[in-house]
Amino acid sequence: MGNDYESSRPIYLQLVDKMSFRMIRGDLKPGDKLPSVRDMAVDSGVNPNTIQRVYAELERMDIAEVKRGQGTFVTQDEEKLLQLREELKQRQIQSFMKEMNDMGFTLDEIINGIKLEFDNEKGRD
Repeated sequence: MGNDYESSRPIYLQLVDKMSFRMIRGDLKPGDKLPSVRDMAVDSGVNPNTIQRVYAELERMDIAEVKRGQGTFVTQDEEKLLQLREELKQRQIQSFMKEMNDMGFTLDEIINGIKLEFDNEKGRD
């Protein structure tokens, strides 16, 4: 997962986001077992208590389930994962639009920039 954390946000929230992104991308599928707290802590370069907090937050969000004695698993409720996907999409769009508006770009400039970048990305595939 890497150790490139932003200093402006708590590490546990950054890890929650990374795990959420893996779930909505399909890297972690419904019912998949998450790494143990110890393994995740080593891989992430953080204290195991931080990972405990990450897993508790994922559980609070209803996208992970703890099975006593077995570990933590991605929820099997695909509707919850679709809802998470939509929420994350909206959050990214709102953040992007706020920054673009703050810089003074018009909607047409933003749309044209997105189309250009989309075409450039397709050319790299």
